[in-house]
Amino acid sequence: MDYSIKLAKEFNMRADHSANVIALIDDGNTIPFIARYRKEQTGSCDDQVLREFSDRLKYLRNLDKRKQEIADSITEQGKMTDEIMVSLAAAETLTEAEDIYRPFKQKRKTRASVAAEKGLTPLAEFILEQTDADVNAKAIEFISEEKGVESAEKAIAGAADIIAERVSDDAELRKTLRKKIFDVGELSCKLLENENAKTYDMYADYSEKISKIPSHRILAVNRGEKEECLKVSIVVDTEAFIAAIHSIYVKNQTGAAKIVADAAADAYTRLIFPSVEREVRNELTEKASEQAIKMFEVNLRPLLLQPPLKGKVILGLDPAYRTGCKIAVIDAEGNVLDTTVVYPTPPQNKIEEAAQKLIALIKKHGVSVISIGNGTASKESEIFVANMIKENGLDISYAVVNEAGASVYSASKLGAEEFPDFDVTQRSAVSIARRLLDPLAELIKIDVKSIGVGQYQHDMPEARLEEVLGGVVEDCVNSVGVDLNTASPSLLSYVAGLNKGIAKEIVKYREQKPFKKREDLLLVKKLGAKAFEQCAGFLRIVGGNVLDNTGVHPESYPAVEKLLSATGYTLTDVAEGKIGDIRARIEQKGIDVIAKECGVGVPTVQDIVTELLKPGRDIRDSLPKPILRSDLMDLADLKEGMEINGTVRNVIDFGVFVDIGVHQDGLVHISQISDNYIKHPSDVLKVGDLVKVKVLGVDTVKKKISLTMKTAELPHGIAVENQKTDRERKQGRRDAERKRDGAKKQLSNDELKELLMKKFGR
Repeated sequence: MDYSIKLAKEFNMRADHSANVIALIDDGNTIPFIARYRKEQTGSCDDQVLREFSDRLKYLRNLDKRKQEIADSITEQGKMTDEIMVSLAAAETLTEAEDIYRPFKQKRKTRASVAAEKGLTPLAEFILEQTDADVNAKAIEFISEEKGVESAEKAIAGAADIIAERVSDDAELRKTLRKKIFDVGELSCKLLENENAKTYDMYADYSEKISKIPSHRILAVNRGEKEECLKVSIVVDTEAFIAAIHSIYVKNQTGAAKIVADAAADAYTRLIFPSVEREVRNELTEKASEQAIKMFEVNLRPLLLQPPLKGKVILGLDPAYRTGCKIAVIDAEGNVLDTTVVYPTPPQNKIEEAAQKLIALIKKHGVSVISIGNGTASKESEIFVANMIKENGLDISYAVVNEAGASVYSASKLGAEEFPDFDVTQRSAVSIARRLLDPLAELIKIDVKSIGVGQYQHDMPEARLEEVLGGVVEDCVNSVGVDLNTASPSLLSYVAGLNKGIAKEIVKYREQKPFKKREDLLLVKKLGAKAFEQCAGFLRIVGGNVLDNTGVHPESYPAVEKLLSATGYTLTDVAEGKIGDIRARIEQKGIDVIAKECGVGVPTVQDIVTELLKPGRDIRDSLPKPILRSDLMDLADLKEGMEINGTVRNVIDFGVFVDIGVHQDGLVHISQISDNYIKHPSDVLKVGDLVKVKVLGVDTVKKKISLTMKTAELPHGIAVENQKTDRERKQGRRDAERKRDGAKKQLSNDELKELLMKKFGR
């Protein structure tokens, strides 16, 4: 297979760009490096497209490898034909390849294999011819007490088993029936008697077409089945399917044809349908899992890229009841200044004593923000903090942060290494404070599955989930950049080309001698030339060469010198911020001319200019800052029609959850997000977006809040803006095109028969 041609078509790329991407991946280059520093070779593909490309390349190579293994096996058996070779070459999925291999696999003992051992294969061949000859008379020839064939009836039954297995092993038939099941089959559920079954009441008598069932419902049904609360099956028109098979295998009305018809029906009910049903369920689960993983990816990216609260002294509060609220104060660099415990929550309710302690810490360290975890006792802690600020006239604000995974970090080996003298609760308080100071640096210390965004993450294939989410973390870390002299080993390990071992060596090196320039990295143990090439552009050094504090790769430093010379500037001008009109000078001379003079492509020139204009820039600084509060509302304060500002906390298939400052997130159903039709909430919203919502309803008993963002119902509100970047829009178009190209045509039963006849030519 020519992978570059095939992938170029699938990803709507030029063939040479596709070939370049494959070559770069095969040469050991990382996705962040390729996306950022090889734009001319890839047509400026972004990291998300490159990861999809890499996944697809891996699949195609595995498919070819498996097809070769199958071809070798069939050839070794002496059964390879031109027809099989052509079919195998045309197989586009692993399932199709395995269908072709099915008749040649070493099977466990089956009814058909037992019959074949008894010498009944010639009888099966005779029956399949469906002549007018007397089948019983022919069957008598195969009676053998020695072989266990006591009668003609038993001989015919054995031959029918052989015929049934041949029908079942028909690769084209299975492929077509599988497609038909996807088109017209229904997923059906029945509630079982189980103490946990009430959770799945909505599936008590549920049925939905497979072609229309949403991914999150498939995962819910699977979980109910796993917990033995649901009996799940696929329902189709069995008679129509059997009739379609008969149209291929049954030639006439003879006695032999009747045996073939019965054997074909047996093949369908006993062999084909149970097997294909499993395959369809597996494919549904695989697609649903990929969608859930995609949603996790969509939510995780903006969560990691939340703007940091730079230059703030933050007090972290880890709420609790009986054991008290753990407190940690950190400075603007994340260093711990103080810790304590207060008891403002039940059962102690030492509110006044707790307030005095916190006010003393606030004044002592100049705290400007309080970060409150959203776990147990969060509501009571938030009420206490809001009242303390109000009653004492404090010039301070607070934010409630998602503490998911904080306990995992605090009990981890990493947490113990970072704070060996702290107990787990103190570490949690530090983590909660740091999540406001620098979300990315703190969240990467936690198993991403524990961060608390997405759906059904614990039901996902673990290896695939870790692969995808690890890629998201890597992309985020490298897009922001990392301070070489201050970053934690955890953060450094996600830089392109580095790993945990090299990260530890970097920390060891800088403890003895801080890095003065990027080239010093080559002095670090285990860090060779290839690793340096991959990581250097993503690492920052403050206070040295100004280029070392930008995203300009060292390989492009000569190009920078030529660019500055061509535009009449110097590195000193860059450091002093005196190159404001550099773009105008480039435009005047012509960017193509400049690029040629510098010996690089136009995309690289554009990236260099962006970096030179803002050395040390943080891409997160341009994003909306987190909402800081000094007061709060209670659930009971919410009234229908009330308009409130909020922050999107989670995006799921059927809507988004929005934090509106009442401890309980409200749900904006997908139907309430926009006046216009949207296919998915992620088309217009992402985690961290600041939105205005209107209260539709409040259930104080179930603690559920229904919200709307429809502008027609928000006369004073704001329209929901599509905040996708050009890159995301392009990717959306590619996804839509690929889905459209792969869309399955709905077939009637008559059309199925016709299609089968055309495929088999009989």
